[in-house]
Amino acid sequence: MSHNFQLRSSALPLRFFPGGLGARFLCNEPKHLGSSNSVGVAVASPASRTLQRHQAKATAKEVGVQETAQGSAALGWAARDASGVLSPFDFSRRAQKDDDVTIKVLYCGICHTDLYTIKNEWGTAMYPVVPGHEILGVVTSAGSGVTKFKAGETVGVGYFLGSCRSCECCGNGYENYCSGMVLTSNGTDREHGGEVTQGGFSDVIVANQDYVVRVPDGLPLAGAAPLLCAGVTVYSPMMRFGLNAPGKHLGVVGLGGLGHVAVKFGKAFGMKVTVISTSPGKREEALERLGADEFLVSRDPEQMQAAFGTMDGILDTVSAWHPISPLFALMKPMGQMVFVGGPTKPLELPAYAIVPGGKGIAGNCVGGIGDCQAMLEFAGKHGITAEVEVIKMDYVNTALERLEKNDVRYRFVIDVAGSLGSTA
Repeated sequence: MSHNFQLRSSALPLRFFPGGLGARFLCNEPKHLGSSNSVGVAVASPASRTLQRHQAKATAKEVGVQETAQGSAALGWAARDASGVLSPFDFSRRAQKDDDVTIKVLYCGICHTDLYTIKNEWGTAMYPVVPGHEILGVVTSAGSGVTKFKAGETVGVGYFLGSCRSCECCGNGYENYCSGMVLTSNGTDREHGGEVTQGGFSDVIVANQDYVVRVPDGLPLAGAAPLLCAGVTVYSPMMRFGLNAPGKHLGVVGLGGLGHVAVKFGKAFGMKVTVISTSPGKREEALERLGADEFLVSRDPEQMQAAFGTMDGILDTVSAWHPISPLFALMKPMGQMVFVGGPTKPLELPAYAIVPGGKGIAGNCVGGIGDCQAMLEFAGKHGITAEVEVIKMDYVNTALERLEKNDVRYRFVIDVAGSLGSTA
């Protein structure tokens, strides 16, 4: 019998993969080093002319959502086939129920899941697909049974907007692991007639109040949008596995959309944080800009040897194949490794890397609603946001091309309200 076993991430259900959630390639440097507050990128295109017509129509209405028994009018950008090209798309949101809120979308982050889904890389796309699950907006209307929110409040919707509510996972606050979890984009909403869900690359969304979170006052909205996915994905396992204690040593593999947020949370917890990367050029960014304590080049045997057995736990955020056995050697006995990326090729691990030190392996997919709310409150208290490049909707196809090349630092966020206007 072989002493190696494989972690076959590609065999897991789609819902357990919020799509890279950050650095897709550990070995490549970002080519575009824009400001974290870069805004207003616009490129003329035929789609932009169509967009202008929709904007003019929305402006002429001058009122709120036009509600019908079937739902409300919405404008999004959708992919129609595996090319993944997005273009304007008129559709209807479901009618608001008593326990629902209607939300005007202000900002929506772009995650690798969006890219994988619109290109049908997992074979699950139900076209047309409106992507987007890092949604920040404002409540415009609340149903008569809503007790948690009122019109005018700033809220968020993340990776999912429904679950079965009756299983053990839901009962324990782990709705993100419910077998009946309803994805915010490209999901099947059985509670509402089996309709396919459309995401936040749109001007309005309707959601049950129990799957909406409140955004703390003062938290910059564009930078907060990626926290609804990337933020909770690193925060929740840190809390679950005790990787939040002051003085503990945390390793973060990969300095992308997930990794850079993990560094910020680790430092806010009072931990020692080491970034582990194949790219020496990221050292200054990690240490000077993000505040990491140390930077470790994983391809340098001397550096790896010097860090042997020093870490209490490691968050591996990388979604490309990479050798993982050397990473376990960096941890102390009974250290915890948490995988939050989703490589499509199996990761091989010899038993001797974990058995002698009693080291643990875990995976994590986003977090429950309670985790997400707690994460936002912690982020608000410590001023944590993602480093983002804010774009207009008519730049989205270019942004997706750049994302596929890992050419973003560190997250694209769409100024939805500033691009589409809103019928909400």
